[in-house]
Amino acid sequence: MDNSAFQGPAASEDDGVRNRQLGATLSTSSSADLVSPQKEKANEKTVLLKRKVGLLSGISLIAGTMIGSGIFISPVGVLSSTGSVGLSLVVWAGCGIIAMLGSLSYCELGTMIPRSGGEYAYVMDGLGGVFAYLYAWVSVFVIRPSSMAIICLTFAEYALDPFYDACGPPELTKKCLAVVAILLITAVNCYSVKLATRVQVIFTVAKLLALGVIIVGGIYILIEGQTGDIDTEFKGTISNPSVIALAFYDGLWAYDGWNNLNLVTEEIKDPQKFYQLL
Repeated sequence: MDNSAFQGPAASEDDGVRNRQLGATLSTSSSADLVSPQKEKANEKTVLLKRKVGLLSGISLIAGTMIGSGIFISPVGVLSSTGSVGLSLVVWAGCGIIAMLGSLSYCELGTMIPRSGGEYAYVMDGLGGVFAYLYAWVSVFVIRPSSMAIICLTFAEYALDPFYDACGPPELTKKCLAVVAILLITAVNCYSVKLATRVQVIFTVAKLLALGVIIVGGIYILIEGQTGDIDTEFKGTISNPSVIALAFYDGLWAYDGWNNLNLVTEEIKDPQKFYQLL
């Protein structure tokens, strides 16, 4: 026999409360089901970087950042640290091999971890957030600003030299021009990615033309028979390992920039295909 028949009005009231609670739960879940597609659609509207960097602009980015102030400053340091033309050429070749191996490794990393940030993204995946934060802090406040300061100061010195005598331009004038250059570069990159890539292509062509003039001039001198330094290429070579290490440091500074494309991986149109072409 059913005992609920003997429980009276209290049992009926309890059943009514449970039914109302169940109905409210069902109506809430059904309304949530109706709203969820809209929420999902809103969540899909995330902010992404514009993929405007193609093959030509990407190569220009690498070449433009590699061919900078280093190639015009480092040869003096390499030659003074090696003491001879022959050993300096060996150091340049070694630095080129190191840069090539590093760039091949970064091509692989760019296809495996297709996110912008370069070393930050790779340290984040490999070692965790703490080490990634420490690297980002050092890079933002020490490494990148100092590198940009050297590049812009070098640009200011070469740009102002024709307008001054042998003493050179004043330090304040060079620093002011360097600050203007940094602000101009920042404004161009903030305004448009496409404009920044076009400016990069233009300056890359100008740098290649400058290097072409230097290379053609050197070949012309060799054709004329001025080969005295080559005939005694290893004369005066410095054998101190610490000094030769400084020569490698200067040489690698000239090759610096081969990893910069991985900083904008999310702006590349097709990262996997792009890195395979490289």
